[in-house]
Amino acid sequence: MRIVSCLVGLAAASMLAGVVHSQDVTLTARDGGLALTGTLLGWDGEFYRVETEYGNLTVDGQGVICDGPGCPELTAPRIPVRIVGEGDPGLRLIPPLVAAFAAARGLDHSLSDGKARLADRASGQILAEFSFEAMAPEAARAALVSGAAELILSAGTEPDLGSRPLALDALVPVVSPGNPVARISSADLARALSGEVSNWAEIGGPDMPLVLHGLPGSSGLQRALSGRLGRNIETTETHPDLAALAAAVARDPWALAVTGRAVAGQTRILTLTDSCGFPLLPSSLAVKAEDYPLALPLHLLTPRRRLPLLAREFLEFLTDPRAQEVIATQGYVDRAAERQPMTADGLRLINAIQGAGEETTLADLKRLVDLMDGADRLSFTFRFEDGSSTLDAHSRGTLQDLARLLETNAFGGERLILVGFSDGSGAASANLALSEDRARAVQAALQAAAPDLPAARLPDVAAFGEALPMACDETGAGRRLNRRVELWLQPDFLTAGAPTED
Repeated sequence: MRIVSCLVGLAAASMLAGVVHSQDVTLTARDGGLALTGTLLGWDGEFYRVETEYGNLTVDGQGVICDGPGCPELTAPRIPVRIVGEGDPGLRLIPPLVAAFAAARGLDHSLSDGKARLADRASGQILAEFSFEAMAPEAARAALVSGAAELILSAGTEPDLGSRPLALDALVPVVSPGNPVARISSADLARALSGEVSNWAEIGGPDMPLVLHGLPGSSGLQRALSGRLGRNIETTETHPDLAALAAAVARDPWALAVTGRAVAGQTRILTLTDSCGFPLLPSSLAVKAEDYPLALPLHLLTPRRRLPLLAREFLEFLTDPRAQEVIATQGYVDRAAERQPMTADGLRLINAIQGAGEETTLADLKRLVDLMDGADRLSFTFRFEDGSSTLDAHSRGTLQDLARLLETNAFGGERLILVGFSDGSGAASANLALSEDRARAVQAALQAAAPDLPAARLPDVAAFGEALPMACDETGAGRRLNRRVELWLQPDFLTAGAPTED
């Protein structure tokens, strides 16, 4: 008999004496030692979810006998998988991802009444109904907690909910194609979006009024943007969704807005720079590595209860290359590993030389260049929660992706190096030690995520402290970009020609 751990606390209650007539099921342990009475909330073919006097409980169907008018037919149920949350990415990503999931599972896929129905090809029986509804963050959370939804598509994470990385986007400043301004610093963008700037002349443009366009303040994107910039965001013109926002900005010659790159429409994207003039470019690798400061990870948030089997399988499918292809096709940045030769990274070397402080010596830069010589950089980059040694949500997902690749020996014949960097605050010697500590912390977390991985297949560790800044240290956002652990790859001539095991 298997009964979910939430029943353990009921042992002292022994067997319930009676059945309340307003409740519609009684679940009795197969050995007769325990019974639960309540209202059936759901049945996914494996587990019952029942509202009882002890709260909402999840019970393994193999361990109990169901009796009462609410008991389901014990055949494959039609499972609802209701996804709610951010409207623009949800409407673009969820339908094609569900279709690709159905194809991967060999299921028939059909659409009607806003629902995607997945059916067994042999019998025609509908196994699941997937749906998506755009919903503000508070309402989406309430739906998840109450059981009215299984997943939330969110631009952020919540500490009491689980999360699965879905995709990434880049938040970009946009203007009308006729606006003569070509670039804007992150500091000026923050000033403008917080309402401190009312005229384009104040940030290097013509003497014309600046009109802020945006979404309602309750939207997830506006909240994410506010969090990135550390300021409340003002709007002059508010729009219901990002498509309407892009269309309005394209028509307004003096508009300024921030939107997702995937839905920029006919607007023109401004080049973003940091306060020291470093260009911050939203390339695919920069977004995946979160080197771009306005990278926007999208997550599917999960409740602290067991999800239906097909919902769990859908979450696992998101790591499949076929799912990643769908994400890229829809204009978002997928989570597949991307590599770039260090020879194509001259801009960072320029930044390193220009931004080198008095404590960064020529020997430091030579050591850095020696390791970069012949190496590639992988998009997997690790950052930590503010003031903490805990990996942030995006990096935790990246760690699991890397662990899976290492377990399949995806980097045979190559040496992997976790390379730690710090910001420039404090003494260079302390920053060097701190950057090494962070790289070793990632190495240890990787070993914990893949405990059967031989130590020889773990990445090595190197550290360079403040020697390779991504951005200016004068802002908190810049310092966060500079505190990171990158993954570099070099040809391993010691193992490249070694015989492989049969």
